Amino acid sequence: MTVLKSIALFGVAALLEIGGAWLVWQGIREHRGWLWAGAGVIALGAYGFVATLQPDANFGRILAAYGGVFVAGSLLWAMAVDGFRPDRWDIAGASIALIGVGVIMYGPR
Repeated sequence: MTVLKSIALFGVAALLEIGGAWLVWQGIREHRGWLWAGAGVIALGAYGFVATLQPDANFGRILAAYGGVFVAGSLLWAMAVDGFRPDRWDIAGASIALIGVGVIMYGPR
């Protein structure tokens, strides 16, 4: 159950961080206004709180593993929201990053 909780938390963290960064991007780069950017800042702050809920107590391990989740999640977000179509190298890189997450977080210790 701990692994499932960890994976779910990584998913929530990805939505908050990637969504927050996207909102800031939309607010500033796409000129949608400060409300969008402000909502993004709030989402980015919430990401920081969600990360503390991970069952593992090692900040460095969690943040390093989350980097792989961020890589794959960013491509999924871009596909869902911006119409981006990854090529085989994007998919290969995201797959490698997710394998790294598995090794870092769930490898035997």
